[in-house]
Amino acid sequence: MSIPPLPPQLESMGRRPFSFYPPVLNIEHNEWHYQKASWSEILVVNSKSGQEVWVPRSFLGEVSRIDEPVMIVGLKRELEYKAGALYPHERRVIEMPKAVNDFARAAVPAQEPPSPRGVVGIRLDNDAESRIGKLIAMALVGGIIVCVIIVSLFRGRQSGKDIQYIAVEQQALGLNWQDDYGSVIRKLGHPATDRWKADQGSIQYRLLHYPDRKVFVILMGQDRDKARYIGSMDDTWRIVDSVELPHAGNTRSMLARIPRF
Repeated sequence: MSIPPLPPQLESMGRRPFSFYPPVLNIEHNEWHYQKASWSEILVVNSKSGQEVWVPRSFLGEVSRIDEPVMIVGLKRELEYKAGALYPHERRVIEMPKAVNDFARAAVPAQEPPSPRGVVGIRLDNDAESRIGKLIAMALVGGIIVCVIIVSLFRGRQSGKDIQYIAVEQQALGLNWQDDYGSVIRKLGHPATDRWKADQGSIQYRLLHYPDRKVFVILMGQDRDKARYIGSMDDTWRIVDSVELPHAGNTRSMLARIPRF
């Protein structure tokens, strides 16, 4: 019969120390060295006591790939050392001896649990229950009143009460970010006023006032001859028109930062 080859992991260990997991019972020091092997067992030597023990191959598991602080050789079962050999450890459950009078206890029927009548319940008196009921009813009535008031206010605003109308230019001016002063004049005509404002010498703003439309048309650019339309404000300096810039979003936030001039 051919002898099966030693597992590569164990053969490559040489004289390196290793530990069994779980540790072998009845042996205090858990550090071993590989000695030799047969077709059914492996001989290991305890590095502290020099004790030699044959371990059946059927109990050997995997070898850890990490050898720090020590290599681990797994055991498939918990083993114990006795009479010079290793045996599977069996944990026995010791049954407690029965008392002499256990038969009498078995004959006695199980007692019913104590009746809940013996437990004194804590209950609120009628006056306390009545006060709690009144508080709940008052809270419900208050909530209903608040809801009615909110609905009434909302309906009043929808019907036209308490609404203050402010004239705002709603019509489209037909302008976009490509319009300069010349195209604005062609579309809207000449403004009543035309003035410039410089932002710290870098950005130029041009303000064209059209009183008949109640709007201020704003042009912006680094050079005055290259200023382009960015939006319009009403007489109260609120935004009434903005434009979408290519790859740069909308000009509304830009208009909101321009002070009136």
